[in-house]
Amino acid sequence: MNAAPLAERVGRRHQSAGIRRNMPLPVLEVRGVTKHFPGVVANRNIDLDLFPGEILAVLGENGAGKSTLMNIIYGLHPPTSGSIRVGGHRLECRSPRDAITAGIAMVHQHFQLVPTMTVLENIVLGAETTRRGVLDLATAERGVEELCQRFGGQLDINLQAVIDDLPVGMRQRVEIVKALYRGARILILDEPTAVLTPQETGSLFQIMRGLRNQGTGIIFITHKLKEVLDVADRIVVLRQGAVVGHERPGATTEQAMATMMVGRVPALTVPKTTVVPGPPILEVDNLTVHRDDGTTAVERISFEVKQGEILGLAGVQGHGQTELIEALTGLRPVSSGAVRLNGRDTTHASARQVGREGGTGHIPEDRRAYGMVASFSVAQNLVLNLCNQPPFTRWGLLRLEAIRGHARSKVAAFDIRTTSLEQPLASLSGSNQQKLVVAREIRNGLQLLIASQPTRGVDVGSVEFIHHQIVQQRDAGRAVLLASHDLDEILALADRIAVMFEGRLINLPPTAQIDRNRLGLLMAGIPA
Repeated sequence: MNAAPLAERVGRRHQSAGIRRNMPLPVLEVRGVTKHFPGVVANRNIDLDLFPGEILAVLGENGAGKSTLMNIIYGLHPPTSGSIRVGGHRLECRSPRDAITAGIAMVHQHFQLVPTMTVLENIVLGAETTRRGVLDLATAERGVEELCQRFGGQLDINLQAVIDDLPVGMRQRVEIVKALYRGARILILDEPTAVLTPQETGSLFQIMRGLRNQGTGIIFITHKLKEVLDVADRIVVLRQGAVVGHERPGATTEQAMATMMVGRVPALTVPKTTVVPGPPILEVDNLTVHRDDGTTAVERISFEVKQGEILGLAGVQGHGQTELIEALTGLRPVSSGAVRLNGRDTTHASARQVGREGGTGHIPEDRRAYGMVASFSVAQNLVLNLCNQPPFTRWGLLRLEAIRGHARSKVAAFDIRTTSLEQPLASLSGSNQQKLVVAREIRNGLQLLIASQPTRGVDVGSVEFIHHQIVQQRDAGRAVLLASHDLDEILALADRIAVMFEGRLINLPPTAQIDRNRLGLLMAGIPA
């Protein structure tokens, strides 16, 4: 199906209901969907159409209602009111199984794969082919191969490879093949490029276009506005649970989309003044770190981060960045080499010695797993690293008023949107959870800020805010180590860049001398 004419016809449909009779039938129709949670209206009377052979981008800040709407379509939540139709038939969706039966599949940001199983085993899991009650992998393999051949090599993958041995881009491809194997006509992609290199992103977009050309309807959820302009046929924007606009990529801009999302004109680039770096705050010398299974994650790397600079650490997930940062923050033992913080040896220091006593703030890559206690209140989470020292404790007892006063100050300064300081942190949006973690780690006495994936899964308004906070720390004379899979983030914030690939470090010239394509090639291990 020709995508450009379809996109044009879809755009005209919203301008003139009289053209409706000339349109193909939508493969998905959402009509008047509203969803209430206790005290919250997550979706308000949402209408949405998805056509065969269309890539529909759904944009919105965290908390705008995107995830709730997708969860309703996929059967994870029932709507409070409204209806959904697939192929013209009303969908009574009580579970994801019902959605899959109706031809709807969802590729989650965190892949739903069994790492110790093969590609083929993961694809057929839950949809097994049997013969006389025995698993028939040979027949399943032929079916998967025929499916992949339909896409002219775009979905080629080694079916016998173990998932744990595959790069992130290939794992995502497995998820897409798994969805198609189950007969998906509607594919929901949730933040699919969050951890991909530019080359892997380009490959994904080729796959998406190939699926579109074969008639699959795709809902594409992302915070990366450049990607929307690159691959989408049509754009729907949500704000505060409601649809606030429809756009076509050729008739809009990043700035216009961002303004529609947040209700104001955000700054998409961070102004940076020229700062002359001071002496080194963090010095890493010949460092080697091992994973839990004994394999080498970081191999004999050396670098330094100076006062008043941001060192960007680029790399695809799984190449040693996580283990490096765990070693620097006292969370993982160092096998060999040395780490110095302000000239003091911290090679084998504990997390407390590196953090509170050494003046290091750590924004972890996974806020839910390592940066917060979801069931604790906003106020409690803001003092997790300080609660056993004055003024928050006296004679071994917590001083609740001091904790609340500290929380009030942080909530105001970091624009953390909460109804109460006693609200459980789990009930806040992902962006507000992340701003809380940033607020806690930026504190008096800070010398070094280690920020790992600081804006992963964060909306455009919060990205702007967090980026400003990181640059302010650099301008105030702190050293910043920024680890990110997002090349635009690295290029926008870093003064110098280093690339990690297979546990080794490639030091690059100043950021002004690096282009995005070269950086992406280095991240993929291709000499540039």
